[in-house]
Amino acid sequence: MKIVHVIRHGRPASTWGGADEDPGLDEFGLAQARAVADEILSLPEHERPSRVVSSPLRRCRETAAPLAEALGVALVIDPRVGEIPTPAALSAEERPAWLRAAFGGRWDEIVGDIDYTKWTRAVAAALGEHGGAAVFSHFVALNGAVSAATGRPEVMAFRPDHCSRTVFGIEDDRLILIAKGREAQSQVL
Repeated sequence: MKIVHVIRHGRPASTWGGADEDPGLDEFGLAQARAVADEILSLPEHERPSRVVSSPLRRCRETAAPLAEALGVALVIDPRVGEIPTPAALSAEERPAWLRAAFGGRWDEIVGDIDYTKWTRAVAAALGEHGGAAVFSHFVALNGAVSAATGRPEVMAFRPDHCSRTVFGIEDDRLILIAKGREAQSQVL
């Protein structure tokens, strides 16, 4: 069985839906990124990822950078593990309320421009292609992957903390949840 480590980005310099649509990490987030790299590097060699993949968003790229540098590998960008697509008609101010409403229900109930159940399967498929990697992603994408792996329809599968590491197995093109990452309260909700 191949393993994929999925890490939520470190604490960003501004909240989701804020004025900066692509914030980097604040000082605490940068320290979290170094700490999660150290955590992963301390794994036994057979469990340690050999590749580093990131969402295109700055907070993920900055979180992934210390691990990629330590492993001496190029950072691979994969938009499929990026942030949840929000309806185009929503303003930046409306996005947080839309997301909070979405978290109260099921993937097939989210109102938007796409089929969010298919989106969760696409996130899971992307992770399935990254066996042996550390993938740096987002709160909602992690929830989508956990939902796809467990077959549960609820949007809120868990509350991954910044820089928490969730571990999945990949077997016969199927994503299997091995261990959820550390949980915490989020500014998203």
